[in-house]
Amino acid sequence: MKAAKTLSFLLASSLAVTLAACGGSDEGDSGGGDVLRVTLANHVWTDNIKADLPEFEEETGLKVELTQLGEDQLSDQYNVKLNASSEDIDVMMYRPLQEGKLFAKNGWLADLTELVEQNAEWDWADFQAGPVATTTYEDKVMGVPLITESEVLYYRTDLLEEAGYSAPPATLDELEEMAAKINADNPDVAGFVARTGRSAAVTQFSSFLYSFGGDWDADGQATLDTPEAQEAYDYYGRLIREYGPANVSTDMSWPEAMAVFTQGQAAFYTEADSLYKNATDPEKSQVSDVVGFAPFPAGPAGSKPYNVPSWGLAINAGSKNVDDAWKFIEWATSKDQTLKNQQSGVPSARTSVWDNPDATKDYPEDIVAAAQENGKNGIGNDRPLVIQVARAREIVGQPIVDVITGKDLAESLQTAQEQYNKFLEDDAR
Repeated sequence: MKAAKTLSFLLASSLAVTLAACGGSDEGDSGGGDVLRVTLANHVWTDNIKADLPEFEEETGLKVELTQLGEDQLSDQYNVKLNASSEDIDVMMYRPLQEGKLFAKNGWLADLTELVEQNAEWDWADFQAGPVATTTYEDKVMGVPLITESEVLYYRTDLLEEAGYSAPPATLDELEEMAAKINADNPDVAGFVARTGRSAAVTQFSSFLYSFGGDWDADGQATLDTPEAQEAYDYYGRLIREYGPANVSTDMSWPEAMAVFTQGQAAFYTEADSLYKNATDPEKSQVSDVVGFAPFPAGPAGSKPYNVPSWGLAINAGSKNVDDAWKFIEWATSKDQTLKNQQSGVPSARTSVWDNPDATKDYPEDIVAAAQENGKNGIGNDRPLVIQVARAREIVGQPIVDVITGKDLAESLQTAQEQYNKFLEDDAR
């Protein structure tokens, strides 16, 4: 991942930009209104919100002092300022999957539980369950999900038709059957491609793990050695090993795997829905006119793809301006603002917006249908929910590489189980 860095909507700029939203004067000359300090990431979502800030300021009488930073700069600033109990951040855009648990455990995020329930029109129940679960910590709402992505199946409609299939696979068994047949009929075309890198593959593998009934851990103990987890690892590795690209590398992230698919070298590809334009843009894809999308196929435990919040909004626990900070979050994540963002290509966590034809009229119909289905069944995390995320991904991702390369899976999982249990002990301290 993905994580947030793989979003196709993330802007390349990493320069910090601090400005008063209405182009007014400095904090000392705020026209009598209170100053609200908002820190956001460089993102299309932020640009859209900035355009409407004068409307928010006029309605509330608040003056927004906006700091906009690149992703790495954002994390660095939070780690310094929040650790120092700084009061000069009110609203903060953050990555729930990457740093949500750390921030919540350290007491850096304000509890929003009562606030999200107080406005029926704003409608907290409208937010999808998966993203909400990830912005919740120990039964307390720590943030409001902004931007989502879920795993869908990309496929070649022409190859399915040639193979005699009238619809994409609804189950993982059907996926393997179709991948094997298409690969046998077209030896130069892989039946399936996906990420293979030890860390990069973890997010996409997660949907397979959940759909087989497995998970990374439970009650503080690793669960990589369960039969369900072993079946999931074996399945994912087998698809790539037996039906994947010839001489497949084990360091592919999304750009490499996407390139295999968009160059016409694979029939099926599982990937984040947020990257779909790479496959549908004729300037980027040789299969743009024959690409289709489908919900993630069901495994023994059903279809349980990840449906995650790549970004959320939270309030600094050290803020002295919580009420006004909530006004901003309530406005920025309202149905109207969410609709505008979705229309510009930023996928949201609101069910009503996904169901609104005006919000998705420029999206392919089948990817909208897939995202809607994933919104019902999706799991809110695509990696272990821990503090030291990068290290966890390295541990649980190693068996993916091992099974792709034909190593003994049981031995690999036993090693990973022991390493991950030790990691969980350290991570909990």
